[in-house]
Amino acid sequence: MHLEPCNPPRPRPQSAAQPGAGPSREKPVSVSTAIQLISRGEAGFPAPATTCTPDLARDPWVFDALPLPDYGPGASMHDPVPPTTPRQGELPEEFRTASADDLDRRILAAKETLGESVVVLGHFYQRDEVVKYADFVGDSYQLARAATERSAAEAIVFCGVHFMAETADMLSTPEQAVILPNLAAGCSMADMADIDSVTECWDQLTALFGSEPDADGRRPVIPVTYMNSSAALKGFCGEHGGIVCTSSNAAAVLEWAFERGQRVLFFPDQHLGRNTAKAMGVPLERMPLWNPRKAWGGTDEQTLRDSRVILWHGFCSVHKRFTVAQIEKARAEHPGVRVLVHPECPMPVVDAADEAGSTDYIRKAIDAAAPGSTFAVGTEINMVNRLAAQYPQHTIFCLDPVLCPCSTMYRIHPGYLAWVLEGLVEGRVPNRITVPESVAGPARVALNRMLAVRP
Repeated sequence: MHLEPCNPPRPRPQSAAQPGAGPSREKPVSVSTAIQLISRGEAGFPAPATTCTPDLARDPWVFDALPLPDYGPGASMHDPVPPTTPRQGELPEEFRTASADDLDRRILAAKETLGESVVVLGHFYQRDEVVKYADFVGDSYQLARAATERSAAEAIVFCGVHFMAETADMLSTPEQAVILPNLAAGCSMADMADIDSVTECWDQLTALFGSEPDADGRRPVIPVTYMNSSAALKGFCGEHGGIVCTSSNAAAVLEWAFERGQRVLFFPDQHLGRNTAKAMGVPLERMPLWNPRKAWGGTDEQTLRDSRVILWHGFCSVHKRFTVAQIEKARAEHPGVRVLVHPECPMPVVDAADEAGSTDYIRKAIDAAAPGSTFAVGTEINMVNRLAAQYPQHTIFCLDPVLCPCSTMYRIHPGYLAWVLEGLVEGRVPNRITVPESVAGPARVALNRMLAVRP
């Protein structure tokens, strides 16, 4: 398992290239810095310079104070928010008004005081201004594994989103506290499949197919949930003979499920399920889409009986932004460009790309490439921008020219990290994420099945 070292290169000021604007040999500024420069109309900032909403320039605690839950500005800003979405309380004023230099000093001082009693984990999609304090940087699977490998740490500060912190809590020891700096850092895709809707779907499928295995011992349906889902859904899979998958082992997990079941119920991301099953030879007509807001999921009994993979109507709003037109433009303007996209992208985008793979796959492909290679990447802009900074021997740019980061990752800001770390220094444990054992027990079953499946 590879985990990125902490402290990625510090960004240069506004003379550097704009993230998402196209290829450049210069080191990019951070996404957060670019957003602020664009919002101020900074003279000399390279064009085109656009964001998906001017609200990205506002501080995340502005959105914590809204009367109803809100994912915040960015890719998920138009997604419906469940009323049960966790809310973040008001961040104390001293952290809201502190300068970047003051927050830097306070975070470093707190980390030094806490020493090895605290480990900070940072997701690839997190803003640079937070990632630079992480002890480990990786994808959700890698960071969950990292949490299991730091048993000496009394607290795990997870700079990611809610489902990641839940997974870390379930895989860490009971004595360790897992902390999410901003409770509003959720995931709109994970929220698209809730336990009530999945249970209702399961009951309807059980009524249609029964529960008895066939002559080969295969059950009618095996539930498979993507890592990007709630602990409750991981627990559901554990209780019903199912398994968790990641974007890197989805094909191996589907093979595991097909050996045990006649068909698979795959949630919450339809695109990862469709792209993976299609690459394995499953015909599209045998992959119906289940929409929980429609009777029988918007399909019919015969289609379900003929199915091989039943896909949930969920998606990642970050990866839904990438299009075939963007790929065609990249190829026209940069002959020989290598297009890498995440398998959460829609099928036409994956089909048009040169390769599709997990965030770690993308990173490894770029790392192994000959110097002077050109990459157009279809994944979250913070990661693409960081890759461009870490691999200056290549030309790396985001397929989407508009800066539109993951809304919920962007809810974590150095102010929250400073507040959490200073709280730990004072003996307080703010924003602890705890999964009840009634859920965690069966969820670990599904997670351990996942860990036993090798890509």
